[in-house]
Amino acid sequence: MHGAPPPSLLARLYRALVERGQALVRWARNWWGLLFIGAQVIVLALSPSSYNAGSNRRVIKQIYLATAPGLRSFTLLMALFNVVIIRILVTTASSYGLSGYALNVVVRTLVLELIPLTAALFVAIQYSVPGGNELFKTRRARLQSGERVNPHHLLGLEVLPRVLAGVFAVSFLGLLSALISLVLAYLIIYGPNHWGMLPYTRVVGQIFNPPTSLIFVLKTWLFALIVAVLPVGAAMQDWPRGTSRTSVELQGLVRMLALLLVVEVVSLIGNYY
Repeated sequence: MHGAPPPSLLARLYRALVERGQALVRWARNWWGLLFIGAQVIVLALSPSSYNAGSNRRVIKQIYLATAPGLRSFTLLMALFNVVIIRILVTTASSYGLSGYALNVVVRTLVLELIPLTAALFVAIQYSVPGGNELFKTRRARLQSGERVNPHHLLGLEVLPRVLAGVFAVSFLGLLSALISLVLAYLIIYGPNHWGMLPYTRVVGQIFNPPTSLIFVLKTWLFALIVAVLPVGAAMQDWPRGTSRTSVELQGLVRMLALLLVVEVVSLIGNYY
């Protein structure tokens, strides 16, 4: 007996196209689910009925958990990071005879570009991703125990406080890091003297013109929304049976990094083109 003939080239091509199409549909469905959950959270955040004594306590608790535990270590690490980067940039500019541009390069490199991204990644690693994992485990445990889970109730009870806390933490740490960078840049470039205030404020004021300031604020808020919404949004999605917590975490992290990169590239285009 002869075995079945191998599939033809046309059949293999058709099968490959079907698999690609199914993967594309799953990809679009996952992103649409995340966008829908994010839109629901934004509507809840803007609705006055979402806030009462109980919800306010939950929001304050999550803000504390998102900000306070890592505040000291983040401040110290950012101060050390800023000193190293500022010293490198200032020394490099001086070696090429461009000392007059050192402050401009420091502010644009650190404050405009690195600080918002660093604050967002810190909050993601310390708070948002672990919070999404906790929410995923809680939701799966309830479903496996046969308990009926109301998604709208869970959004208001668990998701909204975490999202608000993540947005606040990224905004607060980003502002704190920017202030640290500006103070250290002045001290390293001009030293503990008052005579450098006039050229310093003039350069910083020229950098933070209205368009640049608007792009900076929008980028920081978009970073905050991405970091706050994506991990909990991934935890709220209906994943296939057998999907592990690690798989959900990795997929959420990849999506988050991809969106952060897109926002960063768009902000670079807006600032320098």
